[in-house]
Amino acid sequence: MNTDLIATERVMGFGTFDGLHPGHLDFLKQLKLLGKETIVVIARDENVKKIKGKKPQFSEKERADAVQKTGLADRVLLGHLHDFYECLITYNPTIIGLGYDQKADKEAIFERLPHVKIARLKPFQPQRYKSSLLNE
Repeated sequence: MNTDLIATERVMGFGTFDGLHPGHLDFLKQLKLLGKETIVVIARDENVKKIKGKKPQFSEKERADAVQKTGLADRVLLGHLHDFYECLITYNPTIIGLGYDQKADKEAIFERLPHVKIARLKPFQPQRYKSSLLNE
């Protein structure tokens, strides 16, 4: 994690969080260190199926509840069904925390939020705690 990005502002992270595991918890802890207010956006079931080719094991509500119960997020939201950028525009984060393996269209993000900083978070034992490995 790049410590020069530590701020006192709003930080936002995104994920599926299907079967909360130690890698997810580490991601949430790193995210929380980046700002005063931490918002986590949970991928909608419909979008997970589009992106990953299969439905998640747990429903979007179950996944959101699990993240909320960790106490590591000030706010947990379900993502927008059709426009990924909607919650970015609505909540206007100062920093977006991306997992080590998350893909994002940085140009499209900067086009909408030119002030935002993007922090690439460190992996936590990715050979052991990666959802695609655990959910096989």
